[in-house]
Amino acid sequence: MANSEGNKLWGGRFVGATDPIMEKFNASIAYDQRMWDADIRGSKAYVKALEKAKLVTTEEMNRILQGMDQISEEWSKGVFVIKPGDEDIHTANERRLKELIGEPAGKLHTGRSRNDQVVTDMRLWLRDAIATLKENALQLISTMVERAAVEIDVLFPGYTHMQRAQPIRWSHWILSHAVALSRDVDHLQEIKRRVNVLPLGSGAIAGTPFVIDRELLRAELEFDDISINSMDATGQRDFVAEFLFWASLCLTHLSKMAEDLMLYSTKEFSFLALSDAYSTGSSLMPQKKNADSLELIRSKAGRVFGRCAGFMMTLKGLPSTYNKDLQEDKEAMFDCYDTVHAVLQVTTGVMSTLKINQSVMEAALSPDMLATDLAYYLVRKGMAFREAHGVSGKAVFVAEAKNIPLSQLTVEDLAAVSPLFESDVSSVWDYSSSVEQYSAPGGTAKSSVTAQVDHLRNWLRKHAQ
Repeated sequence: MANSEGNKLWGGRFVGATDPIMEKFNASIAYDQRMWDADIRGSKAYVKALEKAKLVTTEEMNRILQGMDQISEEWSKGVFVIKPGDEDIHTANERRLKELIGEPAGKLHTGRSRNDQVVTDMRLWLRDAIATLKENALQLISTMVERAAVEIDVLFPGYTHMQRAQPIRWSHWILSHAVALSRDVDHLQEIKRRVNVLPLGSGAIAGTPFVIDRELLRAELEFDDISINSMDATGQRDFVAEFLFWASLCLTHLSKMAEDLMLYSTKEFSFLALSDAYSTGSSLMPQKKNADSLELIRSKAGRVFGRCAGFMMTLKGLPSTYNKDLQEDKEAMFDCYDTVHAVLQVTTGVMSTLKINQSVMEAALSPDMLATDLAYYLVRKGMAFREAHGVSGKAVFVAEAKNIPLSQLTVEDLAAVSPLFESDVSSVWDYSSSVEQYSAPGGTAKSSVTAQVDHLRNWLRKHAQ
């Protein structure tokens, strides 16, 4: 038996060396080394369970714990040396442990498989990652809510189908995206609960033949629950798929917001200007100020979608339990985390530094956006809304035929469309009054938007605890 195979965690029954190309193809150390801390935490908990089961002595346990602490310090200081043959983080840490303490290191893997070891590492790593992403998202939401509170009196056009629809508050637009992000945080918390289930002690497939106290492992590693079935525990990656979908949906929300902001920042709109800190220029055209931060936020959504779809395709063809195909889970998980982590921080920067042009926003309001208000005027006079909608549409047609704004139709012009129009119709042509009528919960009136701000502030306080 070649030494290179004998040193591997699986090398006992193999003769001859692995093809170097296969060695590189099979290795995951280049990316799964990110889980070094989770792997060490899992091993330290596991050796305590081994000691309780009398599979290692107390002295051996202490030596292993001390060795793992030294390995942790080496990783923390960036001096851990990855060597040829370290195909993954588990192999690397166990190899180094043996160098430090000798033969007792060989007992650490008793009853444990890389199948339950790797999925434990992943759950520990993702649990920490979720906490970071939640903090990032809460910071962004807080930034948006406080901006909405400060700029609550700014009105501008609301759009549907990319056409001017109705006057709304700028703060109402901000909060529409903050609410979507709050759902993302709630969803992330639900995923964390399903992530936080202990698989360690499941072995490769059938469980462990030793008296391993899985409750001890659960408590040591601060998991909420213990996996029910060893085959499912080692072979399922639902928690990864859920996280990838969550990342896709979160970036869908952020991409939509970025698209709006890009349009609003163009010369054609000029509603706002991005800070230079989140813009770039052109190598050819000196006048250009490009919203590259927003364009990249939009593009990163596609990157994450691809990771999610690709991993789902990997999963769909697998038979039961662990297969090496599942090695693809880690790069997808890491990349989506890195991407969302960066996007949330950049979006926070964009939202905290952009400058709005209130006069341009309000100048963009036009009387045709009050056509619905004209219909509501008739409803308040007793006309059925469906009829009022048609009458208002006729008024719009008359204004277009005369080539004048809707608000410049005379009372006589309007009375020709419906006798219910009287001189008090002039009150319709006021944008502030228009937004103030939408005072029901969720609306764009100042009282309603203030209530939304208060609701989200309370929500933020709850999640900050």
